[in-house]
Amino acid sequence: MEQLIISSYVLALFFFVVAFSYSSVGLGGGSSYTALMAIFGVSFLAIPTISLTLNLLVTSVGSFNFVRKRHARIKLILPFFITSIPMSYLGGSLRLPKELFYWILLITLVLVAIRIYSWENISLKLNIGKAQQIILSLIVGSVLGLLAGIVGIGGGIYLVPLIIILGLGSEKEAAACGAIFIWVNSLSGLVARSQYNPSDLKEFVLFVIAVLIGGAWGSFMGSSIFAPKTMQKILGAIILVAIVFLTKRVLSV
Repeated sequence: MEQLIISSYVLALFFFVVAFSYSSVGLGGGSSYTALMAIFGVSFLAIPTISLTLNLLVTSVGSFNFVRKRHARIKLILPFFITSIPMSYLGGSLRLPKELFYWILLITLVLVAIRIYSWENISLKLNIGKAQQIILSLIVGSVLGLLAGIVGIGGGIYLVPLIIILGLGSEKEAAACGAIFIWVNSLSGLVARSQYNPSDLKEFVLFVIAVLIGGAWGSFMGSSIFAPKTMQKILGAIILVAIVFLTKRVLSV
């Protein structure tokens, strides 16, 4: 916490806003938590653990509601889980050099920004066979799981539109898969980090409380005054700032 360049109360307020906004449209917000922590000086060793913890909290209610309302389909989710769970554990067990961590985080946030601002058309459908769908699901699961463990970004922002494009499920089924995917892989990554890269979360209880309140309130409200795409673009500004900040950091090393 000693590295923070702003008050922890101000950062907690930012986290509350992110949690409320993302949970209201069925997402976890890991990319925004990670971006904020990178901007405001949280230790790179703690960033993934905190982000995974916050992701886990925010998506808990959403995952439960999706399962309760029977939008979750085990046949849809299973191929992603087969590879993502062990890969998120692997990612959480790695202890990367600081410079490499920031490079991976920078590239990941650039891809998130591209997804938010450029990849808007998810009405596209790819006509591929069942076997190809399973293979792609396994590949996507492994990549997103590894990233979740390393940098703390759950991957739902990529997974949900991919499910629709691949013709694997409806929008509600894709959202259900995304929420449960984030929850399970956040848990897997956290288990590994607690064993190999432990961080003292007592210092960050304020962030946890802010996200719990924001996530619960956002899930209860069910929807934002903005459409999901609009909300993502607004909060995407955080990610753009983080990209500029991280670019300066990695190029100055």
